[in-house]
Amino acid sequence: MSLPFHVIIEGNSVVIYASRNGSPAKVLPTLQPFVQTFCQERELCGEYADTPECLTAQILVRFGFEICEDDYSHLKVGTRYNPTVSYIYQVAINGKINVWVPKPEYRENPSLGLKACNLWQPEPVSI
Repeated sequence: MSLPFHVIIEGNSVVIYASRNGSPAKVLPTLQPFVQTFCQERELCGEYADTPECLTAQILVRFGFEICEDDYSHLKVGTRYNPTVSYIYQVAINGKINVWVPKPEYRENPSLGLKACNLWQPEPVSI
């Protein structure tokens, strides 16, 4: 199963699309520490200008290396939501990441964006 996904960043209208490996178990171990480091480094440097644009570019580069390997057709940037995605990762400027799961309404009209999605809840871990 390919599990396509989007990454969207607060304050930027760009929608990153990746065609595979979109499960939270695959994406979050890369995305969470990367965003945390990005936020820490920006804070340390006192750099606040263009944060949404810089974060978008850096995430795109990071996932380019992570999922594209030698095939350069699995990652793209646009301004429209794709109806086939399994997850949407919403990154806030403060580093918080929310994971959304599209509902049937999203599949029919992806321009509804997050309004047609449910917040993902991880499965409870049994001990």
